[in-house]
Amino acid sequence: MNTFKQIFYQIVFSTKNRQDTITAASENDLYKYIWGIINKKKCKLYRINGMHDHLHIFTDLHPALRLSDFVKDIKVASSIWMKESGKFESFSGWQDGYGAFTYSIREKEMIINYIKNQKEHHRTKTFYEEFKRLLIENGVEFDEKYLL
Repeated sequence: MNTFKQIFYQIVFSTKNRQDTITAASENDLYKYIWGIINKKKCKLYRINGMHDHLHIFTDLHPALRLSDFVKDIKVASSIWMKESGKFESFSGWQDGYGAFTYSIREKEMIINYIKNQKEHHRTKTFYEEFKRLLIENGVEFDEKYLL
């Protein structure tokens, strides 16, 4: 018997101290690089997008992977690449931690569109407001001091 799964994750993480380090000129290169990492892990990227200080990744997760290792691998490899590429001059790293939220097949298109429209969405909402809303909507307990 084969292994069958259907697990969609929206993974969200920010730059260290939420510094504005992801520029419009270089974001597509970063997204392609992260897509390559995800692809090598035998996962499927459905959508990636973000802002100058954070990313949203909507992906599935191969059954042989642990979520924490998957996110760590993305953050470590992309951090090294960003520092070496010369395209992200003020990038000093990703912030510790991340958010990971699961979704059903019925919510897939809604999440893809939500991530696709990040720039429009952030005209009225800060990362802090958005992330706090995601935590509340998904029933995740949190201490406010760790959101700053």
